[in-house]
Amino acid sequence: MKLPRRHFLHLAAGAAALPAAPQIAWAQAPSAPATLFPTGKLRVALIASNPVLVTRGTDGSLGGVSVSVARTLAARLGIPVELKPYDNPMRYNESLASDDWDIGLAARDPSRAEYLAFSVTFMEVDNGYVARAGATPTTAEEVDRAGVKIAVAQGSAPHTVLTRLIKNAEIIQVPGGFDSAREALATGKADVYGENLHLAHRIADALPGAQVLPGRFNVVQMAIGVRKRAASALPTVDELVNGMRSDGTVEKAITEAGLRGVRVPN
Repeated sequence: MKLPRRHFLHLAAGAAALPAAPQIAWAQAPSAPATLFPTGKLRVALIASNPVLVTRGTDGSLGGVSVSVARTLAARLGIPVELKPYDNPMRYNESLASDDWDIGLAARDPSRAEYLAFSVTFMEVDNGYVARAGATPTTAEEVDRAGVKIAVAQGSAPHTVLTRLIKNAEIIQVPGGFDSAREALATGKADVYGENLHLAHRIADALPGAQVLPGRFNVVQMAIGVRKRAASALPTVDELVNGMRSDGTVEKAITEAGLRGVRVPN
């Protein structure tokens, strides 16, 4: 399927604005630079509909944890970065078979493993439910019952997990993002929406009578997906991700984005 044309945001990764770090020695994997960034820049795929990963400024500029991680990674490799945002998880998944980008910052999803090798986790995200006013379930444990309709973003990590876990309730696939989630609950299309708890709280705050249910159904691990052709570069990518976890880069980005139900792994 041919994807719609997108306007990509080109950002120069200025090392001066980021925490200083030594350049990585590639002696143990001499082919890694060519395979990791064959165009001479780091092309980074992002899921723009997920506020845990991407935030948008009033001027439309991209920010958030995944942007901070991408820019820092490129700066410490000494190359420019090109951000390629996709509208929702399904669009991101459709791009997996292309060669439009080098790394993707998203959930460590087994359904994407055919195309990607994953780094260590840079962030953990709790998944739970937000219920519309008057919905029967009052906890996450009560959701999987006959007659309950669960909306979830098509192609997302929560979608993959719920497809496996849910035995009795009905799963309703919708596009990802705040607006489609709120619409599904506001119109009664679904009783609950399964998503990261940060977005769940945002929906509950904006929809009268909606509430985030106690409990969770999964913890999603956010990682850097590297093209299989560049799997030899994973030790270096892991080293850099671990550095960002320990030096406060990821924690600072989480705080600045005001995220809830999100943390740096221990």
